Amino acid sequence: MKKILILFLFLLIFSTGYGQTHFGAPEVDPSFIQSNFEDWLAYQNKNIMLSRDFVALDAASQVITKDTFLNALTTGAFIPIRLQSTDSLYYYQLFAIAPTSDTSIKATISQTAFDEYEHFKMEGEPFPSFNFVDLDGNRVTNATMKGKLVVIKCWYIHCPACIKEFPLVNELVEQYKNRNDILFVSFAEDSAEQLKAFLAKKSLSYSVIPNMKIYMNETLHLNSFPTHFILDKQGVIAKVLLNYESLEVALRQASGIKN
Repeated sequence: MKKILILFLFLLIFSTGYGQTHFGAPEVDPSFIQSNFEDWLAYQNKNIMLSRDFVALDAASQVITKDTFLNALTTGAFIPIRLQSTDSLYYYQLFAIAPTSDTSIKATISQTAFDEYEHFKMEGEPFPSFNFVDLDGNRVTNATMKGKLVVIKCWYIHCPACIKEFPLVNELVEQYKNRNDILFVSFAEDSAEQLKAFLAKKSLSYSVIPNMKIYMNETLHLNSFPTHFILDKQGVIAKVLLNYESLEVALRQASGIKN
């Protein structure tokens, strides 16, 4: 599936206009944006979503595979910059990190790319077997979710980033409330008692399954939170995402909603 997608994107770029490219200059100055860690972090959080579908280019502007692109970022030698474009695709290119750049930029990019690459390798694989009961007493299994598009949020009570996005993911549930083919489920590390007390103050519209720490750590091998999964109707992992912004875009595409 990944190879088919990469080939499709490649053909979109080069099959029209006899090889005419649809990307242009970087949207920001690669040298300027890496001169300050705060500036880089703000840019990365807003403009670079490595979990999304994008056309990857190396430092010489040649199209490469997404896994090659992510691997290059994990070395700490490159930063990803989005290019200006004349179509609806996203184009990310590798640019060398300047020797004088803040070491925090290298570390942040390397860790983010490593996490994204581990997630990328999960896409196209069946979601691991599970059989759990949510806080409302409903049994949730691979079988009960088959035939549905499933959104899974992995989190825990003492994760600030997980809690901060509650209002946003709740809005997402509201947006898709008339779609009977979409389920929203969350895996939480905490006990049922802890979750009930916490959620009485901060509402989450997802179904919540408690005591999921071992499953998330040992079966899903997660090391960053929140992490979101989108499963297709056959129970296959379609996307693994690190934040609401990426989730919102990916779910819109997976659900068939056009931009």
